[in-house]
Amino acid sequence: MTRTQGETHGTELDDDEALDSLTIGRRIRQLRVDRGLTLDALASAIERAPSQLSVIENGKREVKLVELQKLSRALGVTLDELLTAQPPSKRAALEIALERAQRGPLYASLPLPPLPVRKTLSDEAIETILGLHDELERLHRERAATPEEARRANTELRAEQRKRGNYSAELEKTARELLAAVGHRGGPLSQRVASDLAAHLGFTLHYVADLPATTRSVTDQANGRIYLPVRSNGGDPRSELLQALAAHVLSRPEPQGFAEFLRQRVETNYLAGALMLPEQSAVEFLTAAKEARELSVEDLRDAFAVSYETAAHRFTNLATQHLGLPVHFLKVHESGALSKAYENDGVVFPTDALGAVEGQFVCKKWSARQVFDVEDRFSPYHQYTDKPAGTSWCTSSIQTTPNGVFSVSLGTSFAHAKWFRGRDTTRRMVSTCPDPACCRKPPSGLAERWADKAWPSARLESSLLAALPTGTFTGVDLTEVYEFLEAHAPSTSSAPGSSGSSGSSGSSGS
Repeated sequence: MTRTQGETHGTELDDDEALDSLTIGRRIRQLRVDRGLTLDALASAIERAPSQLSVIENGKREVKLVELQKLSRALGVTLDELLTAQPPSKRAALEIALERAQRGPLYASLPLPPLPVRKTLSDEAIETILGLHDELERLHRERAATPEEARRANTELRAEQRKRGNYSAELEKTARELLAAVGHRGGPLSQRVASDLAAHLGFTLHYVADLPATTRSVTDQANGRIYLPVRSNGGDPRSELLQALAAHVLSRPEPQGFAEFLRQRVETNYLAGALMLPEQSAVEFLTAAKEARELSVEDLRDAFAVSYETAAHRFTNLATQHLGLPVHFLKVHESGALSKAYENDGVVFPTDALGAVEGQFVCKKWSARQVFDVEDRFSPYHQYTDKPAGTSWCTSSIQTTPNGVFSVSLGTSFAHAKWFRGRDTTRRMVSTCPDPACCRKPPSGLAERWADKAWPSARLESSLLAALPTGTFTGVDLTEVYEFLEAHAPSTSSAPGSSGSSGSSGSSGS
C-alpha cells in the first residue's frame, strides 16, 4: 500500500480544512527549515517566544493575522503563499493526515496512546497507520449505518422514478436483446426459456437444499454455476434465476452505500420483470385491455403467469410510458405499515420528516387497509377513496409471504378509473389523513377510559418499521389497542377508573 499526496482520504484537504492551523503550522515549519532558520531565530523575528512558535508549527493553536503578517515578511513569502491549502510536501501531507486522525473521535475512542510524529517515523509507517485508520473508519460507517440512511436514499430514488414514469428505456432494450438471443418470440417467459437464457450466458443451474439463509441465489462466476433453492412450497422458480441473471448482466460493482445498493436492487428487479413480462407483448396486451376498458392487474398476472405483485410492479413500468396513465402502487403490511410505494398520479403518501414513506402507517380508510377486512380474499377488491388531494380509485389484493401478510394495491386518479375493470364499484371511503382525527386519534371516550392504563407490547416488525411513534408506543396503533381492551374488559361497570355513566359513554364511543 503506497499513499501519495492527495491520492487518498487520509492526505486530502477539502475546502473546509483548507485553512486549518495544522496545515498552516506545517507550512511555516517547512519554510523555516528551507531557509535555514532555527526556531529561536524565527521566533525572535516575529517577537514571540520559541515555545509559542513551536505551538504554532505543531498546529495546536490558530495563528493571529498580525502573526501571519510578521511570519510572511520574515520568511520572504506573500500572505497568499503562506495560507495556501496544499501541504508543502508529501511528508508534510502524511504528518498532517496522521495528526488529524489522532485528533478525531475514532482514534480518541481507541485505548491507544498518542503517537508522536517524529522524523524517525518513516513515511511507510505513517501510510500503514493511516491505512488502518481508514479501514476502521469504513467499518464503523457500515456498522453505524441506520435504517434512516436507507430511507433517505430510497426517498431520492423514488423521486427519480417518478420523473421518468418508473420506465427505463435502457433496461427494456437490454431485456429485448437477451430475449432475442434465445429466440423468444413474445408472450410469457417459460421456465425452459429462462433456463436457455442461463445457458446462453454461460451458466448451469443447480438446485440445492442448503442455500445460505441470507441469500436468494448464489452465482459462481468462476465455474459458471448458479445455485438456487429447492422449493418445497411451490412459488415461481423463475424469480430467483432471472434476478441472478439480471445482476450478472448488469455487472454493477460492489455497492459502497445504501443509495447504490438500493439503485442496484431496483435495476435488477426491473430487468427481471422486463424479462418475465416482455415489453412488446405486455404493451400489446394492456393496450387491447385499455381499448376495451378492461385493464386489470389480475388479467396481466394470469396472462404472463407471474405473481400479483410482479404484475402490479410491471404495470407501473409501462402504464405512463405506453398508456398515458398516471398510477400509484402500495405494498402494505397487515399492521398498516407501508413497505413499498410509488406514485406519479398525485397521491400523497404518509411520510416522516425526511420525506420517507417506509414504515409509515397508511390511513385505515384506504383500499390498502380496507381489503384486510374482507372475507373474500380471492376476488379483486376495488374502492374509491376521497382524499384531501382528490379522489383515487384503487384495486387491492392480499398476498401471503414468508415475511408476513401484505396487501398489494394499484390505483389511479378518478379521471382515469374509466379504463379499469372494477370502476363500477360502489365502495367509497372518505379519508382526511394526515388529520389525526381521521383514524389515528382514539375517540375521546376511549382515550379517557384507557389513557395511562394500557401497556401494550409492540410486535417486533411494527417496532422496526415505524419511523416515528404514532402514539405513546412506537409502532403501536392506540385506537386498535383501546378497542381491544374495551371489547375484552370484564364488564362495563368494572372497567378501570369508570363509573356506570362513563362506562355507557365509553361503550357507545367504540
